[in-house]
Amino acid sequence: MVLWLSSLLYLWSINTSRLFTLTPIAKTTIFNSINDGVIVLDEFYRLIEFNQSCKSMFPNINTSMLGTGFEKVWLQLSGSPFPTKIERTSTFTKEIHLASDRIYQVRSSSLQHAKYEKGLLIIFTDITELKRLQVKLEQLAYYDELTQIYNRRAFFQKSEQEFAEAKKRSIPFTMILIDIDYFKKVNDTYGHHIGDQLLKHVVKACQTQLNEGELFARYGGEEFVLALKGCTAIEGEEIANKLRRYVETQPLRSDKGDIYVTLSLGVAEASEERDETLYQLLNHSDNALYRAKGEGRNQVNVFNGEKGEMIKAP
Repeated sequence: MVLWLSSLLYLWSINTSRLFTLTPIAKTTIFNSINDGVIVLDEFYRLIEFNQSCKSMFPNINTSMLGTGFEKVWLQLSGSPFPTKIERTSTFTKEIHLASDRIYQVRSSSLQHAKYEKGLLIIFTDITELKRLQVKLEQLAYYDELTQIYNRRAFFQKSEQEFAEAKKRSIPFTMILIDIDYFKKVNDTYGHHIGDQLLKHVVKACQTQLNEGELFARYGGEEFVLALKGCTAIEGEEIANKLRRYVETQPLRSDKGDIYVTLSLGVAEASEERDETLYQLLNHSDNALYRAKGEGRNQVNVFNGEKGEMIKAP
């Protein structure tokens, strides 16, 4: 019995010894096999460890930096100061863009032993591809594939917000509907590939005359829409005429020769007295556009208060 117990204790001591030997190796293996980059700082924010993923993310990091303050290390790695203050008492999550065109989500986590804080982990997750996918999906969802301006869906979403803000602040809000005159004739005469070129050409021409941030979108087919928060109908009429005159003088230079087009535009300003909706305002712009086309095209017409049918929401 004594011999058996002695043998058991001997085996346990061997296994325990192996366990203590293998545990640090296991921890090191796990530390270096995770995909996230990890930097370990001591209580004075000095670099004391980094894993293999961190080395892949920041090739300049090396063991000669151990013992160096993190702010200095980061400046050497990125060329710019770290975007947030490092504190053990508060965690943070940041998104940083590096000159290498990589995007990282950065998180901090304090290292504690009992009640005593001993250091800090800074964890880097590469989200570059995720961000690129998000941008691509947003491009598909909110931008017209041909002209690369907002599509109808994005226009309604954004103009609803701007329209509500204008009403809340009691500032003017004007809508302009734009139509390319005789666009079908261009398609029938030169083909749809020239028609597509013409749509892109008109958009670029209009953009040169618009201010940055103005809500300009493809409404459908050869129609475009412009929402102007803070502009009256008079100011909207001036902008519409500026667009009309400029496009008229800018031909599309194609393999079929120079192609000139004109625009018809309808302008309507929101009225506090009528307490109209965005769709009613669009309907007023459409009525004005219809009149401009009916009176000979290549002109601007301003809505004069007549009632029209409601445009259906998308």
